Amino acid sequence: MPSAPSPALSPRVPAAVRRVVAWLPTDVDRRVRVFAWLSFVAEVLIIGTGGAVRLTGSGLGCPTWPRCTPDSLVNTPEMGIHGIIEFGNRTLTGLVGILALAVVVLLWRMRRERRTLFVLSLVVLAGIVAQAVVGGITVLTGLNPFIVGFHYVASVSLVAVCAAFLVLMYQPAGPRTLAAPRWFAGLVHATTGVLALTIVFGVLTTGAGPHSGDEAAGRNGFDAEVLEHVHAWPGYALFALTVVVVVIAWRLRLPARRWATALLAVELVQIAVGLYQARNGLPELAVGTHMVLAALAAATMTVVVLRLKLPAARTAPETSRETLSARG
Repeated sequence: MPSAPSPALSPRVPAAVRRVVAWLPTDVDRRVRVFAWLSFVAEVLIIGTGGAVRLTGSGLGCPTWPRCTPDSLVNTPEMGIHGIIEFGNRTLTGLVGILALAVVVLLWRMRRERRTLFVLSLVVLAGIVAQAVVGGITVLTGLNPFIVGFHYVASVSLVAVCAAFLVLMYQPAGPRTLAAPRWFAGLVHATTGVLALTIVFGVLTTGAGPHSGDEAAGRNGFDAEVLEHVHAWPGYALFALTVVVVVIAWRLRLPARRWATALLAVELVQIAVGLYQARNGLPELAVGTHMVLAALAAATMTVVVLRLKLPAARTAPETSRETLSARG
């Protein structure tokens, strides 16, 4: 059932503004879905381009911020390929911000009826603004590895928030009820914690490795070889837990079973890429792929968590009696 339109605007509001507001949707429609998906793709893409900046040694391709140089807002020919790569990544940040703003605007008339979606859209927009500032601090501190790592973790978090938006966008507004046994939900949340731990150790490992973003950039001081093994431990624990989640989800025919399987597939590819890069001297393309896959794993994990609940008004056909009786 479509959401009720927001109260009419005051007659004092300019006619042009009223026409724009009248054009905005009062329920999630194709416009919202298209821009929400574009926003998600852009968030993943900027992780890839950010990785390219670092892996090509272009982290200080634009040595100042917010300008590219003290005298120029954009990169100059003298800066070469590094300037192009770094400025290209900064430009993409603007596109990501525009897409996020578009989602916020499209949700304006349903901000009360779809409050959760509206709040998530604001979180993404505010996060992008904050990320731009953190990116500037990264440059001004000469690519401090801890700030660079925080920058990446924040980007992964925004991808997860966008994924949450996509899930809830296709569901009706209102309360949601647990569609899985509580012990299974606890297992999924524990698996989420292990995933987060794996990403954090991956960030620390990268901060100790050779890909600093610039020859003059420092490292975090940890032993990269030791961290490679430490990073692998929660990674394998994550894989084992995910296998258990998948088996149980299919055994009980839970709504999360297909996305749990997708998560397992992402992890298998991630493990393969991780082993390849560790045994072949950390080739740039493999490292960049590893970074993007981590973000996709976080997004998929977010979907699995949200599929633990379904709208209260809807009976999930795939939830068996056995599942309902197992709750508690």
